[in-house]
Amino acid sequence: MNLKDLALGKNGNLWIQVFRYLVSGGVAFLVDAGLLALLTECFGQHLLLLWTAIAFGAGLLTTYLFSIAWVFDNRSMRSRTAEVAIFVGIGIVGLGLTELLMWLLTGKAGIHYLVAKVITTVIVFVWNFSAKKLILFRSK
Repeated sequence: MNLKDLALGKNGNLWIQVFRYLVSGGVAFLVDAGLLALLTECFGQHLLLLWTAIAFGAGLLTTYLFSIAWVFDNRSMRSRTAEVAIFVGIGIVGLGLTELLMWLLTGKAGIHYLVAKVITTVIVFVWNFSAKKLILFRSK
């Protein structure tokens, strides 16, 4: 496997998909964390959970676009509407995990919100990739 395969080749290989999902997840994280920091610094931490949800939504959209265009070759759903609905459902579970972990880590453990975001992102990444791979983008 070479760099060209990782970036441009067919991506039926699980490890290529994981690599690409990490890259797309990194971009989505930058969108998510950047928007979270922007909203929090501009409008205050008292609405942190709202800012977290808004930023998470922007990250979710970024991940969806990467997933259908670059990360996964196979799509299990024939209906784009059903695919988006399930993708959003997986994202809502991820958002619930994100909100819970952010609340626990910042509110209860006193961890800085950006450090908490990194910890949360790692945990939610495993959930998101696994669910999307098994439900939406599995091989036929």
